[in-house]
Amino acid sequence: MSDSPSAGSNAPPRSEAQRPRVSVVMATYNRLALLPRLLQQLARQTLPPSDYEVVVVDDGSKEPAQGPLEALAKQLPYTLRVETQKNAGAAAARHRGVLAARGDVVIITDDDMQVPEDFIQRHLEQHPPGSRNVVLGRIDPDPALEEMPLFERWYAYLHERLARRLHEQGAHGWNLYTGNVSFRREDYVAVGGFDSSLKQSEDIELGIRLEKAGCQVRFCNDSYVLHGSDHTSFEKWLARAHRYGIMDSRLSDRHSDVPQVDPWRMLFEMNALARPLLATAVALPGPTRPVTDALMGAAKLADRLGLEQVAFKSTSVAYTMEYLRGARAEAGSWREVARRIARYRQASSRGGAEPRRSAEKDSSGEP
Repeated sequence: MSDSPSAGSNAPPRSEAQRPRVSVVMATYNRLALLPRLLQQLARQTLPPSDYEVVVVDDGSKEPAQGPLEALAKQLPYTLRVETQKNAGAAAARHRGVLAARGDVVIITDDDMQVPEDFIQRHLEQHPPGSRNVVLGRIDPDPALEEMPLFERWYAYLHERLARRLHEQGAHGWNLYTGNVSFRREDYVAVGGFDSSLKQSEDIELGIRLEKAGCQVRFCNDSYVLHGSDHTSFEKWLARAHRYGIMDSRLSDRHSDVPQVDPWRMLFEMNALARPLLATAVALPGPTRPVTDALMGAAKLADRLGLEQVAFKSTSVAYTMEYLRGARAEAGSWREVARRIARYRQASSRGGAEPRRSAEKDSSGEP
């Protein structure tokens, strides 16, 4: 399969007149109430407003964002541009935003983030002339996240673990996430941008292609965002885990030389005590769903008792069981499952598997 994404990568010409140095790009969908907070924070940056612009792409929200945001734009010191499209997913929306961007450096963040006053400057400092850097920033939890469901606090916990690991060990393309990342626009266009056919993990797939194309992936501990969440549905959380299992299988088909993106590695990387549960989820996807529910019940009980680490470990196993059910569904036959596991074993023994690359799927639950 080709490394080129299905989304169009022909970049429109950019006017040189008063072109900003940086473009901040964000996709939005049904979050109009959250956007003004972030856009106002971007108005208080340490960089002069003429040095940056903000591009918001409304991915077919039920309540269109263009009118309210264009009214807000009159009060902002920087240029705010709003693109609209029919609902096509976050990857397609971000791709459209990057192509519309006029800055040489593009920062991507999410519409539910909060940013400090030096957010843009910290990213820009990581892109000196002649560099080809891809810069990941920290994602810290919003203090209000303590009021959110356990699975969202678990997600924040994984981001904290990932930040420590990237700070100590360095970053790779398979670590890329879109909540806080920057790169040179020309590098993005050169590799073809986000693949909108992937409904999850399109950020990691882009990162792999950027690194293979010669970009240096770096982690900047000083560039951070605060992440809140409006996700409250356990069923939707499990469905997302299932989709990740499917999409990571397709990602691994495309990049079989990168064992860090292979979903079957979880059978070997997870705690040994969890592996029998994971194996049964693969062997009996339907009948073991009550086991996943029971694990989350135990996790919630541990959480109420103040046993946070126990709660997080149980949540990790529950997530990974559903993740592997997705991988099992994508494989189809047992013969294909065996082939994919053997492929992972061969790739990991050849290149040496490194730590997990993205927070939501770094589900080992190890402290």
